[in-house]
Amino acid sequence: MTLSEIKSMDKDFLTPEDVAPLLRCDPHGIRVQAQTAPQFLGFPVCQVGNRTKIPRVSFLKWVEGELPIFHLTYPPDNPATR
Repeated sequence: MTLSEIKSMDKDFLTPEDVAPLLRCDPHGIRVQAQTAPQFLGFPVCQVGNRTKIPRVSFLKWVEGELPIFHLTYPPDNPATR
């Protein structure tokens, strides 16, 4: 699926199969990352049971650079453990 196809869609949520060709990765990899560490995907995801849903408008904003990029550390920096 291309970016223009995603832009022209009328559905609110995308699937990993929808975005994988644009990201040039495997849909299963997107699902696994969404379940284990979604913060590292860079774009918002929703887990509904075992299904991964990607908000279309937020994904488009991320692709176009309109969402802020966060520099993440792993493991997450926890002030309580200092």
